[in-house]
Amino acid sequence: MTTTTPAVPACLLTPYSAKPNQKGGTLVAEAVESLQEHRRLVCDPDAYRPERCPRCGFSRLHAHDFRDRTLVDERTERVETIRRYQCMGEGCEAVWRILPAVIARHLHRAWETVEAATSKPSCSKLPKTTLRRWLARLQLVATQLTQLLATTAGPVLAVTDPLCIACTRSELVAALAGGGVLDRLHRLQQFAGWLHRLEPGVRLM
Repeated sequence: MTTTTPAVPACLLTPYSAKPNQKGGTLVAEAVESLQEHRRLVCDPDAYRPERCPRCGFSRLHAHDFRDRTLVDERTERVETIRRYQCMGEGCEAVWRILPAVIARHLHRAWETVEAATSKPSCSKLPKTTLRRWLARLQLVATQLTQLLATTAGPVLAVTDPLCIACTRSELVAALAGGGVLDRLHRLQQFAGWLHRLEPGVRLM
């Protein structure tokens, strides 16, 4: 009896380039790995300012405004401030929100919360439906992700080359962590940042 691999939801696979009418989006500041560092940087209009607009290449971006991002952990909710910048290039005006690496895109959580819950599901106090969704997504096939990583030279290729094309996302991340390419404690956070840099809009989970 053969089993059918669940289809990967389109929301995980759609890059910004597939949305021709979209102006702007999210940029991940991969070096910002703690909320304490983010809170310090977000007060400075230049700290997160992109050098160029990813859409048109213009070199002047205006510190546009702020947005609140609510993060939920097992017991409380907290609000973090996110900066947005607007391209001043003629005919562009794309608006880019800058997200520190420590905050997971679309999951309304800090990555440390996601890492802890998916590492030890039986100990997590998160809603069971949320946890089941996260775990199910990590078991989805990682074909597109391995193809994206094939564009990366060096130690990443050495780890991913032996992997089966039908490996899961969880297996891919575990292999990279086991090969010393990812920090074991921040493996999902780092990997999600890589993906977004390689193909903005594509998500791990």
